[in-house]
Amino acid sequence: MKNVFVLEHPLIQHKISLLRDKNTYTKEFRELVSELAMLMGYEVTRNMPLKEVEVETPIGISRTKVISGKKMGFVPVLRTGMGMLDGMLKLLPMAKVGHIGLYRDPSNLTPIEYYCKLPIDAKEREIVMLDLVVGTGGSASSAISYLKNNGISSIKLMCLIASRPGLEKITSEHPDVEIYCSAIDEHLNDQAYVIPGLGDAGDRLFGTK
Repeated sequence: MKNVFVLEHPLIQHKISLLRDKNTYTKEFRELVSELAMLMGYEVTRNMPLKEVEVETPIGISRTKVISGKKMGFVPVLRTGMGMLDGMLKLLPMAKVGHIGLYRDPSNLTPIEYYCKLPIDAKEREIVMLDLVVGTGGSASSAISYLKNNGISSIKLMCLIASRPGLEKITSEHPDVEIYCSAIDEHLNDQAYVIPGLGDAGDRLFGTK
């Protein structure tokens, strides 16, 4: 899994531990998800191209650099990816945002798409797909396929926690996509929850059951 990057910065690892704790309630959970997304965003955007410009300071001319090349777009996978969006937009407030809605058929865990809305110029952007937890990898892989089928060629996936089986599925089906996560858990249970994971990410994020 050469395109999988685990971000081991101490602040990220500390906040992941708090996120996993069953005693972390909705308000704190939501804040942690946003903070983690912003911290991870620094690494996900590390290779953005730069160009040199001249800027006039109050006392002279400075040759400095600004972001160049492809513009960014964020596509959260509904619903948990929405919790990561605010943190990423704090870094890049001019990025455009799309949405993909998927749910798993409870009888066979097959991902079913129910909503998709992408920026009109999505093909021209570098897209970072946001998904809080990758379990089986089926939903994330299907969402990536949908983006590719819509002509998007530059895609990265950012998640907080991923299962090893899920990562193996995504990397086998999309070896060109870089995946950034904060932790890899080894197993899934019979209901396809990541073990030890953090429980139902959507319910913890939005206070639902």
